[in-house]
Amino acid sequence: MTWLFVALMAAVVFALLVFVFRIPKQGREAVAAALLLGVAGYALQGSPGKPGAPKEAVEKIAGNPADTVAERRRMASQPLNPGNSWQVIADGLARHGQFADAAGVLLGAVEKDPKNADAWLAMGNAMVGHAEGTLSPAALYSYRKAAEADPTHPGPPFFLGMALAQSGRFDDARALWADLLARSPKDAPWRGDLEARLGQLDALIAQQNSAENGQPGRK
Repeated sequence: MTWLFVALMAAVVFALLVFVFRIPKQGREAVAAALLLGVAGYALQGSPGKPGAPKEAVEKIAGNPADTVAERRRMASQPLNPGNSWQVIADGLARHGQFADAAGVLLGAVEKDPKNADAWLAMGNAMVGHAEGTLSPAALYSYRKAAEADPTHPGPPFFLGMALAQSGRFDDARALWADLLARSPKDAPWRGDLEARLGQLDALIAQQNSAENGQPGRK
């Protein structure tokens, strides 16, 4: 019964995207593929009959999906147009943790406009979210395409730095964030958050260095 419900929900979502949000025909195949990927992933990994097994929370630099979407919008190269169905739908999916579906929708956006830095950035974030914080080659490619489309956009170095930090590459993340902070306007809406995250990262680096120096046999 669970599998039938999942398949039915996927069909309903696709119908809404096509008939309500009216996504272009050239993007429907990508959306369908993303939905099928989600269903296939659930079929392979989902275990609805097993009892829950809560895990201890792990400290991360990143916030929740809704915060990530809000932060990206604050850094957007231009205000979001409500008529931009691609971004509206993808953001809605990302807020609820449906990252694979969001990436599928954004694929249509970058295919339509390869110079859309905000769409490339959102796709990179969706891919990192789908990989549970891991910086995959596909996500790195998306961040690089976003930076190429708009070299002055603060989003690519900010979110790439976040993904690097989540992957344990603290020094690389710090280099990106320090450079971004140095060239950010004093009144930039994201500056305060960037300073706070950089301070948090510095604390993690200091903690890591202290732990390494305290190990027997190391100086």
